[in-house]
Amino acid sequence: MLVLGICGSPREGSTERILLRALRGMEGRGFSTRFFTVRGKNLGYCRHCDFCLKHGRCALQDDMQELYGHLLEAKGLILATPVYNGGCSAQLKTVMDRTRALLASHPGALRGKVGMGIAVGGDRMGGQELALLQIHTFYLLNGVIPVSGGAFGANLGATFWSRDLPEGAERDEEGLRSLEQTLKRFEEALGRYG
Repeated sequence: MLVLGICGSPREGSTERILLRALRGMEGRGFSTRFFTVRGKNLGYCRHCDFCLKHGRCALQDDMQELYGHLLEAKGLILATPVYNGGCSAQLKTVMDRTRALLASHPGALRGKVGMGIAVGGDRMGGQELALLQIHTFYLLNGVIPVSGGAFGANLGATFWSRDLPEGAERDEEGLRSLEQTLKRFEEALGRYG
């Protein structure tokens, strides 16, 4: 069963490191994984031009094409984002918006998949939960079953405080605990729905 991790950070650093840690955790639980990063990719913004509704494909031919096949194949999705101005990164929002073209040609492409989120902020309370709400909203709109780590520390998913250091999130014990809680429930949901 494939778990796809999508890193919404344009920089190499905490968000990417934590997502790779999560994917290794899923591999240790017997899942196959695939990693996609927005870093260094050519990803144009969705223009909501409706080209995809008429032609079944996106008018923009860029690095998003690589991701469409992965999204179709995966049973589990992990979206990870740095916190920018209290929400998810523009790059991750672009990926979410651009799935419109995939859904135009495959309307149920994401329905029934299981999804979790990871948010990494430079401040302890920097908007991680709002970023996760954006991810959960994307999941709900597209029929993905959103999973959190549950009450007592991982209410909406895995949240990290990086202190704006590349290795900072890996030192955040509370964040690592929230990740483990969320991965456990993610694994359970994949077993039930995947």
